[in-house]
Amino acid sequence: MLEATLPALEENIVKKRGLPQPKNIKNSHLLGFPNTIPLHYISTLNLKRPFEHLVGSQPITMNAKELRASLKAGHRVYGTLIVSDSPRWPAAVSKLGLDFVFIDTEHIAIDRKMLSWMCQAYAGIGLAPIVRISSPDPYLACMALDGGAAGIIAPYVETVEQVRALRGAVKLRPIKGARLEAALNGSASFPSALSAYQQQHAGDNLLIVNIESQPAIDNLDALLAEEGIDAVLIGPHDLSCNLGIPERYDAPEFNAAVQSILRAARARGVGAGIHYWMGLDQEIGWMKDGMNFIVHSGDIFAMKETLSKEIRALRSVFGDKPVSQSVGAENI
Repeated sequence: MLEATLPALEENIVKKRGLPQPKNIKNSHLLGFPNTIPLHYISTLNLKRPFEHLVGSQPITMNAKELRASLKAGHRVYGTLIVSDSPRWPAAVSKLGLDFVFIDTEHIAIDRKMLSWMCQAYAGIGLAPIVRISSPDPYLACMALDGGAAGIIAPYVETVEQVRALRGAVKLRPIKGARLEAALNGSASFPSALSAYQQQHAGDNLLIVNIESQPAIDNLDALLAEEGIDAVLIGPHDLSCNLGIPERYDAPEFNAAVQSILRAARARGVGAGIHYWMGLDQEIGWMKDGMNFIVHSGDIFAMKETLSKEIRALRSVFGDKPVSQSVGAENI
């Protein structure tokens, strides 16, 4: 179970609000961390920012509505990939100056329950959790949103039909079946009360589509013409492979494809980004070209880069060589 680790103040807050004392507020040994409260209990405290004492003096908040509005206005928003489900992670991530977190269930093994804990934890500290589902399936989108996702990233989208179905799942919840299909194809509309309900409960959900293939690029104008897309996100590994230049991120063909996607999306007023961790210079160049949905690196990449550099430094002092070295690139 994902838990939120709090300092000693938590017990005082619980007592002042007259709430029942949770059984595991003391002497909890779950995951080896003492003094922990389950996140669902924190939600009962009715605090605007339950982690405020952990994140320092600078307020960091961006919910789905604010994130969507920023993208629509063309402002840059910043996030990173989160792989770790450690209960210590949200407090640490909250200090990075991010606007959202990217949680990937396509390439990372995260089950539905853990995903919900992660979404609720990051939403609770004012970081909008954006979840990539494992396929462009509207029912998977509904499941992630039910768990607390602020928005959905759908992988490998290539057709208008896929975008339309995803819009129904993300923007027109909770209607499904024939009635939803009729609304999506324009043959019927929703009663005003239902439309108002959907706007209130689903209107700010974000729909982001992965552009990862030449067919998607060829069809990009039609995809962007569909109502409901808040941003496009380039998957660099899959795109490079589909273009026939696997992992050649410095190839002119790759850069040209990225720039064409960025230009098309921004011209439509749609946010545009790429999940990138292979060099700041390229990332900055694309930002100058209009990229405003910044998904920079990830906890796993930062850990690898920092620790490998430090371990190499330690080995070099004593002339120790590593036993073995592996070769390969991440394909997230």
